[in-house]
Amino acid sequence: MPDLSKLPSVDHLLLDPRVKELLKTYGQPLVLEALRSGLDNIRQRVLTGDDPIPTDGDIIRQLRGQLTTWTEPTLVPVINASGVILHTNLGRAPLSKATRQAITEIAAGYSNLEFDLDIGKRGKRSAHASRLLSLITGAESGFVVNNNAGAVLLVLTALATGKNVLVSRTQLVEIGGGFRIPDVMRQSGANLIEIGTTNHVHLYDFENALEAHEIALVLVAHHSNFKLIGFHSEPSLAVIVEVAHQHGVPVVHDIGSGALLDTAQYGLAHEPTVHESIEAGCDLVCFSGDKLLGGPQAGIIIGREDLLAHIRRHPLARALRAGKLTLAGLSATLFHYLKNEAESHVSIWQMIASPLEAIKARVENWREYLGTGEVISGFSTVGGGSLPTEEMPTFLLALSPAKPDSFLRALRESHPPIIARIEDDRVLLDPRTVFSEQEAALLRNLRQVLENQPN
Repeated sequence: MPDLSKLPSVDHLLLDPRVKELLKTYGQPLVLEALRSGLDNIRQRVLTGDDPIPTDGDIIRQLRGQLTTWTEPTLVPVINASGVILHTNLGRAPLSKATRQAITEIAAGYSNLEFDLDIGKRGKRSAHASRLLSLITGAESGFVVNNNAGAVLLVLTALATGKNVLVSRTQLVEIGGGFRIPDVMRQSGANLIEIGTTNHVHLYDFENALEAHEIALVLVAHHSNFKLIGFHSEPSLAVIVEVAHQHGVPVVHDIGSGALLDTAQYGLAHEPTVHESIEAGCDLVCFSGDKLLGGPQAGIIIGREDLLAHIRRHPLARALRAGKLTLAGLSATLFHYLKNEAESHVSIWQMIASPLEAIKARVENWREYLGTGEVISGFSTVGGGSLPTEEMPTFLLALSPAKPDSFLRALRESHPPIIARIEDDRVLLDPRTVFSEQEAALLRNLRQVLENQPN
């Protein structure tokens, strides 16, 4: 039976100068918790015969490792060399410099979030982004919540609980994370009235349903992350709005990505824009702040003020409303559009508009610095559930390590982590999604990983 009396006590270890240094760094409560749990684990392993009684130095090394593990942040910046611009798993849209500054310099401290400086009394946080959204889109008003799923849920709950909502079966979509339009509608308490078929809906389907049922809203949902091709048709948005308005029914358009610029001018398929929804006569439009808008995560509702006033008063609005960090960041992003500088300042549009010659020059510099690899043509994607199947030509650095999966893992374990992709047993890195200020770290880490790879 091992003599556990030889195992040092917590009090004994706390007197060690090395532990005293850890106390200065991590504080007494955390160090005590790590010591006690560490000693408990050691006792169990010694009793089962797995380990001998360790020295004080071994225990302190384990203690230091445990404290490091506990206090390391799990959310860290990465270098996105995958070529996917709106990479959902990497946080979607990277923020512009002005947006980051607004979050840290305006929202980080005290601000007039809900204080009217003119009258010196409580104000409304919804005012900050509403005016900008109206100026940019031409809508009467706007309201910001935490994400677009929340925006759709809030609209349906506030305006259609216990009432009928008309939606085409061509639009009963599911997007990432299991977000399904039918599920959201049921959660809101709205009654779903489905029309059409999976691939076809006709104008008379809308007309017949509007005449047969008392409808509170017509919901039109953009397909977002998939395409219907082949034998498929739907009435135009403007025609649906016209028919709905003839029956006195408002139309809500869930546009998803929230494009404020025309993607077609960059050689991509046309993504429906927010302006087009307003021009078509939609009464409310819901979209994301962190997709093609290029700002922080948010759900945005714009449209008729009489409907938005009812939405803002609903109890669920308080649960879903955006905080000061989101409002400050979103406002700064919207200013780029207001000043017609989105292409040069909003990160995702900088990437989308990046000239091929510039991308090729960057990747050739990478190859020259590393002394290995091949410059090949390839494709970048928008991602984030936007423009499915659409690709942009790019140039890639192709590396051929002996074990591509191990190489990719080593890149992820570097500091900062590098996210790349594998095709045809080659590791590919796309400059389009790598910021210029990240290149030094990218090349340093790449060289280190290459040097440590087996021949």
